[in-house]
Amino acid sequence: MIKKKVVVALSGGVDSSVSAYLLKNEGYDVIGLFMKNWHDESVTISNECPWLQDSNDAMIIAEKLGIPFQTIDLSVEYKKRIVDYMFAEYKKGRTPNPDIICNREIKFDVFLKIAMSMNADYVATGHYCQKQSLYHSGGKKVYRLLSGADKTKDQSYFLCQIDQSQLQKAIFPIGNLKKTEVRNIAKKAGLVTADKKDSQGLCFIGKISLPEFLSQKLKPKEGKIIQIKDKLNWLQEDLLDKNFDIKLLTKLSDRRRYKINEGEVIGTHKGAHFYTIGQRKGLSVGGNSQPLFVIDTDIKTNTVYVGEGKNHKGLFRKALKIKKGSIKWIRSDLKIDFDHRMDVFVRIRYRQPLQEAALFKKREGFFIVFKDFQSSITSGQFAAWYIGEELIGSGVIN
Repeated sequence: MIKKKVVVALSGGVDSSVSAYLLKNEGYDVIGLFMKNWHDESVTISNECPWLQDSNDAMIIAEKLGIPFQTIDLSVEYKKRIVDYMFAEYKKGRTPNPDIICNREIKFDVFLKIAMSMNADYVATGHYCQKQSLYHSGGKKVYRLLSGADKTKDQSYFLCQIDQSQLQKAIFPIGNLKKTEVRNIAKKAGLVTADKKDSQGLCFIGKISLPEFLSQKLKPKEGKIIQIKDKLNWLQEDLLDKNFDIKLLTKLSDRRRYKINEGEVIGTHKGAHFYTIGQRKGLSVGGNSQPLFVIDTDIKTNTVYVGEGKNHKGLFRKALKIKKGSIKWIRSDLKIDFDHRMDVFVRIRYRQPLQEAALFKKREGFFIVFKDFQSSITSGQFAAWYIGEELIGSGVIN
């Protein structure tokens, strides 16, 4: 019997190490590939995620498991598809999510194509999510992306922009395990990554100093920090029972914009594009009884607006609009038609508990209305919608 060939994205961490180990034990023909992506010593906090150490750890794991291993340099594609995308988004005053784009453009596109050129049947990653399949009445096979068994580590959100063709070729060996179980397996197997700390920061880059990173192309420019007093009114009712026309959807989802004369100048900053909605650190302004949070930025006037306290009403909204052209349905068979709604659960950031909401499709675009107020809805981030534990689609927040 011919073994199925799987190329594992070995990152040098415990999750991908155990993924390779489990697949080898299950009888797959396993190959380990380490991706070298963009790396700039001037902005990377190198001791947080030194790629050379990660590459070496990945090689040690491959030797331990007795599987072929090589390093592939994807730095050109990574810079073009991820780094340039980040600069472009920040320049527009938006906050991108490079990890989601990395999965769509690098791991499950460039990396996947390399794996297929090696006659692989699948690619495997150490994501905490699960995959299932079902058959429609017509006999067509459909793949489902489900939350990971470890709810504290569920990474399905990071895969919200992949499609059926990519999911078809994916294996997530540790998706049914908890992190503690993964580390125990690594220890029992004698893997050097068993106690290695989880990497943080950008996908396959590590932690970066964002101001230094952005200042490579976006030059510092002094502007005003304006404090807005908490005078907005709440909409208390549960809106999900309402009949939604485009006028109400637009009103609810519109981002609240402020003017300089609405507040008080309390300080200066070095560039509005360095800040994001909900940000607390980096303002360097004191004298308030509660912390200050960014509630809006204006790139045109180079102004940062802040409010006092995490419950400042300027942080909260009931609805959002999805940017046109950014919708990706993992389950294209569940798409909704114009003037229809779908009751879903939504998250707008990693590790956020799923929020009860309704998705609407109008001629003017897609809208999401939440049952509860949401803090720090941020342009450029992704909203992902679920039915139960299954992630079915996503789009960029307008």
